[in-house]
Formats: sequence, structure tokens, C-alpha cells
Amino acid sequence: MSDTNLLTVTAAETARLIRDGEVSAAECLDVWLERTAADDLNGYLWKADREAAVKGVDGSAGGPVAGVPVAIKDIFVTEGVPTTAASKILEGYRPPYSATAVTKLAEAGMPMLGKTNMDEFAMGSSNENSAYGPALNPWDRARVPGGSSGGSAAVVAGGLAPWALGTDTGGSIRQPAALCGIVGLKPTYGSISRYGMIAFASSLDQCGPLTQDVTDAALLLAQLEGKDEMDSTSTGIDGGIEPPSAENLEGLTFGIPSDLIGDGVDPGVKAVFDRTVSRIEQLGGKVVEIDLPHAGHGISAYYVLAPAEASTNLSRYDGVRYGIRDSDADLTSMYEVTRGDGFGPEVKRRIMLGTYALSSGYYDAYYGRAQRVRTMIVRDFDAAFSKVDFVITPTSPSVAFGLGEKTTDPLTMYLNDLFTVPMSLAGIPAISIPAGMAAPEGGGPDMPVGFQIAAPAFGEQKLLEASLALETAIGFDRSGGRVA
Repeated sequence: MSDTNLLTVTAAETARLIRDGEVSAAECLDVWLERTAADDLNGYLWKADREAAVKGVDGSAGGPVAGVPVAIKDIFVTEGVPTTAASKILEGYRPPYSATAVTKLAEAGMPMLGKTNMDEFAMGSSNENSAYGPALNPWDRARVPGGSSGGSAAVVAGGLAPWALGTDTGGSIRQPAALCGIVGLKPTYGSISRYGMIAFASSLDQCGPLTQDVTDAALLLAQLEGKDEMDSTSTGIDGGIEPPSAENLEGLTFGIPSDLIGDGVDPGVKAVFDRTVSRIEQLGGKVVEIDLPHAGHGISAYYVLAPAEASTNLSRYDGVRYGIRDSDADLTSMYEVTRGDGFGPEVKRRIMLGTYALSSGYYDAYYGRAQRVRTMIVRDFDAAFSKVDFVITPTSPSVAFGLGEKTTDPLTMYLNDLFTVPMSLAGIPAISIPAGMAAPEGGGPDMPVGFQIAAPAFGEQKLLEASLALETAIGFDRSGGRVA
């Protein structure tokens, strides 16, 4: 076995070591299984043993990621493995099939380390809505890792997995990536199959990678993207994804939506953002101000549209077909008691909001109007991308906040997605890369700050190239989040 510490190198470097015969896939898996067993971040809801990790994995695969294990967000159904979406209502559910994304990684020769913690049904920005307790931020365990893919972000940042799968509906990959100091990519809607992803909001949900760096994100995206006959909304990425190699930003223009970046950004986050903008200019990029006049209404539109879709998608959890059944008195009682006991407060809140928005007499006033706002946001981005190559913002208006700090104020919690939601509504790709450190408001140790870059639909390759150049120039030290 190589003298290289597999726990400290990137997934791409691990893959190279396996290809070159410096370490075997079996040795690599053993190292990471031992590591996951030591998880004290509550990052995993289920951990694989050796037999479960390699079940369905193509051991003869010799591709670019063969032998590198991966953590999977517990929103992806996985054959024979507990899949709960962090909800009591699915406790004990073992699906009879696997999501396309999970199957693709297994076919590429990637063992599964486990299923990661998350906000229940992907509804949340802190991972505190998990029915199984929150994952903890490895940089400061008194703080949240972000959500909803908080478990995936925590295990990658904490060195408990080389990389992980997450999902992003309104920022659920990018925001936890920012708060945990790693890379998170939300690809274009439709670039990766949603088949087997437990649905929250079907017109918004998107699978994507959480990784240590941009190169790893490109490598994992290349395995995931593609059209799937099981998902009629999937298209794949024309031409696929190649490893990025850009060294500067010459000839590229970056737009700052000044009307979106206002007083709600913490001073420390704004200072890191401004420094990163200066780095873009030092690398030869041009930075200009742009208008996204309707993006500020994104949160309002999102919290009508997403709950409306959730109220429909979650109606299937009724105690009949799978998951828990808490009453057999009569049909109505079974529905009420099972859903009352099985769903957590945030899920109930969004089901009620969504059902109300879709109800007779209110549909046009709420859902219809929100859809029109979404269309205007799409047009705003189209107009912006006719002038610039990328749109840049902070990923989150603050660094990671304390556990319990915002749980009693849903509106304040929702505003964590201020900068990520517009890109989700527009269906365009966006990435968060770590850009520096800043002190939290109210004091505490410095925490990671994310920098968000968005590109036109299916512009992932160009987005990754620019992100790599900027990442290299920033030189962020991710070791501070590693679990000892």
C-alpha cells in the first residue's frame, strides 16, 4: 500500500493512485470504512459494512473513478438499504430499486460508504429538521453544517468521505458547501436524472456533487450526467464534461447583481466577497454591475412554488404502501395519525402552505403569480447572460450559525437561500467554492465563506474552468475542518 494518506488527498488523486497500482480498491475501501465508523458529526444515518458497500458495484470497471467510495444523501432510494429522507414516516423503508444516480456510480466502480443525514425531505437550510438529529459542522460543532444536504457536506469537509452526492432544490448543495468550506455544484436542471430521488419539488430538484475541490466536482459530474429514459425531464449535457484546466480568467466577464446584494449580508462575508472580486480582476477577468430586477422576489416565489409541489408529492405518504402506519382504526384516522406522527414541523408547515396556495380561490393569487415571477427571473438571467459570462454573489449571506439560533424564526431561516434560490428558479448551473474565512456575527471562531458563480444553462464546462482558475488563486486551506 502507498505511503500516501488517503484521508488527506482528493478523490481525483485517490483514483490515480488506484489506477497506478499504488493502492488497491479494497485497501482504499477499508481505510474509508474505518473512517466512517468513527463519525461523530451525525453525518451518516446508515453506514455500510464491506459487503453492503460493494453490493452492485462493477468490480471490473476501470474508469476514472473506479474504486473511490462515495457517500450518498439519504434522499436517493437504494435497493435493500434503509432510505428515510431523514423522516420518521419512512423509518424502516428498504426500497426495491436504486436511483439512477446511485446505479451510475456503482457501474463506474464506486462503493457506497453510507447514507448521509439531511433536513427531512430536503426541507431546510440547517439540517436541524432531520428526524434523527442535526449533522454538526466539523469546523465548529456548535454550529450547523447548512442544509438540506448538511450530512453530505459535513462528511466531506470533516474527512469522513472523499466526496458525496447531494440534492439542490433552492440551494441545498451550495449553501452547506459554503458553510462547511467545500465545493458544491448545482448542475442545470435536467442534466442528471431525478429517477429514484425522493421528490420534494419536482420542477426544482437536482442532483449534484459535494467535493473537496473543483476538479473532483467535474469528475463526479461526468459520471452522473446523461439522459435517462426513466426521467422524461433529463437531457444530459451535450458533449459531456472534461477535466477543467484553466489558469486565468482572461476574456471573461462577471456580473454582480447589485440590486440583490444589499444590507442583509454579514460584513465579514461581504469583505471576503469583495476580496474575491479583486482576485477575479487580477486573473484577467472583467467585473461589471448587472441588473436582476426580479431576483429579490425569488424567495417569495420559491416559498409558494416549492411547497405547492411538495404538498402534491408528499400526499403519497399515507401509511398504506410503505413506511410507518400508526393507526388501523379507520382509513381517515390512519391518514391523520400516520401523517401527524410521521412528518416533522417544517414538513407540515410546507404542506399546509402549498395546499393553501393551490386551493380554490387562491391558486391565481399565489401559485399563478409565483409562476409569473419565476418566468421574469428566467428572463432577467437571459438578459444578463447576453452581457456577461457569469453572475457572481456570496453563496450565503452569513457564515454557519449556531445550532438552535434560527429554528424559532422560519422566515429568517428561509433568507439563508437569498442568493441561491434565483438560480434554482431559472434552472441554471451554479457552484459554490470556498473563498476565505470570516468571523460570525455575535462572535466565535472564523468560519468558511462561499463564493457563488452561475452560468447559462448547460454551461457547466465553462463554469468549472473559471471556478478552477479562481480556486487555484484563492488557495483555500480546507484542512481546518478535518475531524481529528
